Amino acid sequence: MNKIEQKRLASNIGRAIAKQRIRSRLTQEEVAERLGIGNEAVSRIERGRVIPNIVRLLQMAEIFNCEASVLLGQASVHLDDQSSRVRHLLAPLETSDRQLLIDIIENLSNRFNKNNTDNY
Repeated sequence: MNKIEQKRLASNIGRAIAKQRIRSRLTQEEVAERLGIGNEAVSRIERGRVIPNIVRLLQMAEIFNCEASVLLGQASVHLDDQSSRVRHLLAPLETSDRQLLIDIIENLSNRFNKNNTDNY
């Protein structure tokens, strides 16, 4: 993994951790206290400056009451992980709302594909 990919991974994991922290209605200070680390350490993780080790990631998942795979899955650029994430987001919605989002995704996909072919 090159440095650019490492930075992207750190940023994606940081965003996933921040989302779960906010979803859990916790402050960075509260998470830091539960982990026994400083606020700045949590901030650096969320900003993608530091990638947490596996032990820290598991501790955070426990604090946020989610699976570590949720944190990693949100950070993944792999199609299967992203598809799983979209499925998870769509699952609680009513059928009409799911269809609306599918239509939006389809329209955006068609637009991006057209733009990509126009550039060649």
